Amino acid sequence: MPPSNDKHTTVADLLIARLKECGLQRIFGVPGGGSSMDVIDAARRVGVEFVLTRREDSGLVMAAVTAWLSDAPGLALATKGPGVSSAANGLASAYLDRAPVMFISDGFEEDELTYVSHQHFDQAALLGPVTKGFSLLDGDNPAAQINSLIQTMTSAPKGPTYVEMTGAAAQRGITVGPDLPAPTMVEAPSNDQLDKAKALIAVAKRPVVIAGLEAATAENATAIRDTVKALNAPALVTYMAKGVIPDRDANFAGIFTGGQAEFACVSEADLIILAGLDPVELIRKPWAYSAPVIDISEFQHPKHYMIPNCGLYGPVATTLEQLADCLTPSEWTTPEITAHLDRFHQAMSFKERPSLTPVDIVKMAATAFCDNPDKAPRLAVDAGAHMFSAIAFWPASHALDVLISNGLATMAFALPAGLAAALHDPQRGAVAMTGDGGLMMCMGELVTAAQQQANLTVIVFNDGSLSLIDIKRQEIQLPDLGFSWNRPDFAAAARGFGCTAWRVTDAAELEDALNNAAATSGPCLIDVHLDPDGYIEQMRALRG
Repeated sequence: MPPSNDKHTTVADLLIARLKECGLQRIFGVPGGGSSMDVIDAARRVGVEFVLTRREDSGLVMAAVTAWLSDAPGLALATKGPGVSSAANGLASAYLDRAPVMFISDGFEEDELTYVSHQHFDQAALLGPVTKGFSLLDGDNPAAQINSLIQTMTSAPKGPTYVEMTGAAAQRGITVGPDLPAPTMVEAPSNDQLDKAKALIAVAKRPVVIAGLEAATAENATAIRDTVKALNAPALVTYMAKGVIPDRDANFAGIFTGGQAEFACVSEADLIILAGLDPVELIRKPWAYSAPVIDISEFQHPKHYMIPNCGLYGPVATTLEQLADCLTPSEWTTPEITAHLDRFHQAMSFKERPSLTPVDIVKMAATAFCDNPDKAPRLAVDAGAHMFSAIAFWPASHALDVLISNGLATMAFALPAGLAAALHDPQRGAVAMTGDGGLMMCMGELVTAAQQQANLTVIVFNDGSLSLIDIKRQEIQLPDLGFSWNRPDFAAAARGFGCTAWRVTDAAELEDALNNAAATSGPCLIDVHLDPDGYIEQMRALRG
C-alpha cells in the first residue's frame, strides 16, 4: 500500500494553509476571545503577519487593498456581536469595490444559543446583502467548504465571503488530503460575438476606449494599452482604473465617471469600447451616448446603464488579444486627444485664488513625491470633495497606483488603504489624501501606522466641513444645516499618536512640509488648512 498523503490538522490551520497557498500575505482586524485567536496563532506558525487595527471596518479596507495589490485573497477578522456590526461598512466596501476578501468572526457556542445571549443576533443575516458566501466551517468536509469560499470570492464579480466560527469549530481536529482549490473556470466569448465585435471595429473611424476597475491588473492593463496604441484612440479611465493608461500617455484623454467632463470627447466617438467597466463605478445619470458599444468584461452585469451592441464576457486580456488582428489606426490625431485632456484638466482647475486650493495641494504633493513616476508612492484617496482634484492631477503610471473606493465610495477609506499599501510595498510607501471628516472617522489608525512604522504620509484637506455634502445643500439652495465644525488640530493629535506632523496654512509652509515628509520613512501627517469654496464649480464641471 502506498504511503498516505493525508494530513492531521485543525480547521483553523487548514483555513490559513489554504489561503496562504493562494497568496495570503497578512491578516487585519480587531480580535475577540474565540476563534480569532486560533486563526491568528495558526497564521503566526506559518509566517503570516497579523496587523492589529483600531477599527474592524478599517481592517477590512486594509485586507481589500492588500488583495488588490497582491492579486490574492485578503483576510480580516473581528469578534462577534459589536465586532461584526462594526465591520459591516468595510464588507460593503469590499462587496461593491469587488475585493476578494474573507471575513472571519467569532461565533456563538451551543450554550450561548440556548437562551437570550449577550451580544447575540443573526450575524449572517446582517452581512448577507454584502457578502457572496457564508459558512460555519462545521461540516464533515471543511476542506471542501474552504475551497468553495475561495472560489466564490475570487470568481467574477469578486467579493467578500463570511465565516462565522466558534473556538470549538476552529480547534476541531480533521484529516484532509493534499487537494488545492480548483481553478475558477471562466467562460470565453463566443465566436459569433467576437466576429460581431470585429465587424464593429472594422467600420469605426473614431473609436474611444474606456477602462474600468476590472482593467486594474498588470495583465489586463497591458492588453488595454496595446489595444489603445493599435487603434490610436482616446482612452479614458474610471477612478478605480486610474493608471491603466498612464497620465503621460499620448492617448490618455481623462477620467470617465458617466458625467459631463468627458462628454466632449466621448460624444465624438462612433464606437465605444468598454474594457473592464463595472457599472457600479458610474454616477447615477442616464447613458448619454448613441454610438454602438462593445462591452468587454469578466462578467455580464445584469443591471447596466445601457444595452451593448456586442458583449464579450470572459478574461479581459484574452478577449482583447483575440481582437488584435482587426485593429488599425483610427482617424484621431494626437492634437485632438491632447486637446480633450487639456479641456478635462481645465474643467477640474480652480479659478485663480490668493489662498491654497485643493488643486494646488495635489500638484505640490505630486512635485514632492513623484520625481520618478515609476517609483512614486501609491496614492489612497478618500471620498469627499478633495477627491476630484486628487484623481485629476495626481500622476499615475500603472494600474493601482491610485487606490479609491468608488463602488461604495465610503469615507474613512484613504488612511487604512494607504497604510495597507505602505505595508505591501514599504520602499514605494504611500500618500493618503483625506478630508477632515473622513479622517475623524478612522483617526485611530494613525496609531496603527505609528506602531507599524509605515512609510505613509497623510495629507488632510482641513476645511472644517463636510464639503461634498454641503455642495449638495448649496445646489438645492437650502440654508446652513450644520455641516461644519471648528477645525481640529490634526497635527498635534498625530504627534501624540507617534507620527511626525506639520500644520500649514500657505504654499511656502506646505512645500516645506511636503519635502520633509518625502524625505521621512516613517508615518507623517500634514494638516492643510484651506477654504471650502470653489468645490461646487468643480463638481458641476465634472458631473454636470
